[in-house]
Amino acid sequence: MSFLWTAHRFAGGALALDVANSVVLRFDPGRRIDRFADAAAMDTFAAAANLYGAERERFGPLLPAPPENHKSLLALREAIDRHFRKQVQDDARPDLLADLLETIAAVLRRTKNDHDHVALDVATAHSALSLVTNPEPDRLKICPNCEWLFFDRSRNRSRTWCDMAVCGNRTKAKRHYRRNKEGVQP
Repeated sequence: MSFLWTAHRFAGGALALDVANSVVLRFDPGRRIDRFADAAAMDTFAAAANLYGAERERFGPLLPAPPENHKSLLALREAIDRHFRKQVQDDARPDLLADLLETIAAVLRRTKNDHDHVALDVATAHSALSLVTNPEPDRLKICPNCEWLFFDRSRNRSRTWCDMAVCGNRTKAKRHYRRNKEGVQP
């Protein structure tokens, strides 16, 4: 299945969150889509992150994760989602943090040093470590529309949606439709 990565897919504000958000409708088993189920999509994600990712300057040109590391990248993605989702929900659990750190360590142990290029799995591990040590954990949020994780970089920490142009507009359109259907005027 061919898939095009767009700027909206990188609304998380951190590479680790964008990787975690590669599962669409995560909690709807009937409609859940794993964008990394296809290895080719996982590889094109790295190229798209070079264009749209919030941390593209930090890591330089990202390379796809080597095929032998795809499984560990998927394990890292799931550990990132579990830990940070619980943290945002004020249900931080030491076991999930330990699991995330162990998964990060496993990815980094397999790293071959290449100072000019960083593979997607390694960059994701470093991004997750930055989020773990972030002094402002309240900037991590969950979009009320799509349930993606995102890092609120707004000055006053008032960002509500992962992407105003997509999720914000959808939410506002639903609200408008509901008001008109019920005959309620604003």
